[in-house]
Amino acid sequence: MRFFARLGRAFASRPPPATRAVLQASAIPISGAAAATATAAMAVYSSTVSTLEAAPDVPEEARLGAHHVRGANGETIRFRNRHPSAGVAPPSTFAMLGKILWAQLTGAMRFPDTSAVEIPTAAPDFRTARTGSTALRATWLGHACYLVEFPSGLRVLFDPVFEDRCAPVQWLGPRRYSPPACALADLPPVDAVVISHSHYDHLSHTSVRALAERNPAAHFFVGLGLESWFRASGISRVTEMDWWQDAEFVLHKDEARSAGAVDAAAAPDTIVARITCFPCQHSSGRTISDKDRTLWASWAVASGGKSVWFGGDTGYRRVPEVPADVDDYGPAYDSLPRCGQFRDIGALRGPFDLGLIPIGAYRPRWLFSWMHANPYDAVEIFKDTRCKQAMGIHWGTWALTTEDVEEPPRLLREALKKSGIAETGVFDVCAVGETREF
Repeated sequence: MRFFARLGRAFASRPPPATRAVLQASAIPISGAAAATATAAMAVYSSTVSTLEAAPDVPEEARLGAHHVRGANGETIRFRNRHPSAGVAPPSTFAMLGKILWAQLTGAMRFPDTSAVEIPTAAPDFRTARTGSTALRATWLGHACYLVEFPSGLRVLFDPVFEDRCAPVQWLGPRRYSPPACALADLPPVDAVVISHSHYDHLSHTSVRALAERNPAAHFFVGLGLESWFRASGISRVTEMDWWQDAEFVLHKDEARSAGAVDAAAAPDTIVARITCFPCQHSSGRTISDKDRTLWASWAVASGGKSVWFGGDTGYRRVPEVPADVDDYGPAYDSLPRCGQFRDIGALRGPFDLGLIPIGAYRPRWLFSWMHANPYDAVEIFKDTRCKQAMGIHWGTWALTTEDVEEPPRLLREALKKSGIAETGVFDVCAVGETREF
């Protein structure tokens, strides 16, 4: 009955005061006039997006659209993982919920106690000016959310979710055990928002609406099928993309509207970026009836001579049920299929200056490995994609699965050591809110 006790606590519980204040600050509706006032001190930009012709080196299965499931008239009705590493048939939503509920009822799946957990935090160090740094600056805002500032002046926000719970409603569902690094209102002007997929811990209706209000010129990049959701939410500046599709994103400074801005003279006239939608191994859905109707993706953004690969949310291998003390990377499991799409990404588009790679939400492995990488998987993905350095994401915020919430960084160090990679300085984790330069 632990499941039902947990459910009752979820109904009754509220955010702690500090977290609630952050959420209230970030959720205040902002009119167009107020948004303009909030950013009037900075140079104002407009943007254009041009999708590009498919490059000749795109893998054949992507060119043929093998990840599309077609209807009777040839239209795409949903998407699928094509590689054996995902298993023959990923479980349905009902099957997943049934397995989780049964494991809860039998005590085989116990969520960790987060009451005494203190994930390190730091005050974000966002640049006020777009120019003046030759480094790539990345700030972790919790879970999979990162704000990345490029040397060109471009600012990109990945998978923003600022709410207390990653759920359809704020009175039920996994609750934060570490508060957001800042209020959404404290972010600098954002140029592009990149969404990996539609699950609630990566796509928040409240957060994207608030971002669009505060940043009326910001453009949203999403996987196929999600554009209509954004437009229905009142967000029209959105481009949906398929795997291996490239887009050129260009910012143009509005001289008239930038007159009097503190950075008007120094702000570049034009900022150019290339944004690419890449494969990953996952799923999508926001209800019990829309499973896999929209595309999940990893992404790359390149601008000002620097590049980032964002893993979003992904699995790497499907691991069978094994005893807890057995290493599923041991010799007995060497033959398990690995997702070859990451090797393609590295070979055809790498290297990348920075990888943002998921390391959490992976236990029990027999249930989640096909869709959530553990730290050992993450190190293999790091090597496959040819990232020069990486930061771990998808941990430290919500207890979505049963591993101890402080376990992912420990396992990451073990996995790096096993691969002969330095335990620090190459693939790291950081405090929520911390900014690193690359």
